[in-house]
Amino acid sequence: MIKYPLLVLATLTTAALLTRGDGEPPVTHIGHEKVAAALANSGTLLRASDLLVMGSHRSGPGHVELHEKETDVFYVVSGEATFVTGGKMVGSKVASPGQRIGTEIQGGEVHHLAKGDVMVIPAGIPHWFKEVPQSVSYFVVKVLKP
Repeated sequence: MIKYPLLVLATLTTAALLTRGDGEPPVTHIGHEKVAAALANSGTLLRASDLLVMGSHRSGPGHVELHEKETDVFYVVSGEATFVTGGKMVGSKVASPGQRIGTEIQGGEVHHLAKGDVMVIPAGIPHWFKEVPQSVSYFVVKVLKP
């Protein structure tokens, strides 16, 4: 059941690593127990200078987020959510360097996310898990700009 999501995650990670330009990409194996734990409890699976791979789980909505130097790639492995991108972030404040959070988005594009969906959110685009009816689990690959 978890083999197909791992194939997608491996493909996305490999593509990101191959664009690094510093020779052969390192090989990383992450065991299924750690992957399952990251998806159940949200956790980091891999951290590199230009890449972050995480498992995430939500049982409710979140803050609006905007990452100035991170492109997010989401792959939904279970559940569903209403996800909003673009538009204008309301209540924006600095959460940490290069990271902003807000309370809602006005005028954004609404997406219904379900198992098997992939979302790519370029750096600088506000995004928000507006509604999570029960729960949603997804992989996140963050491609970091210098």
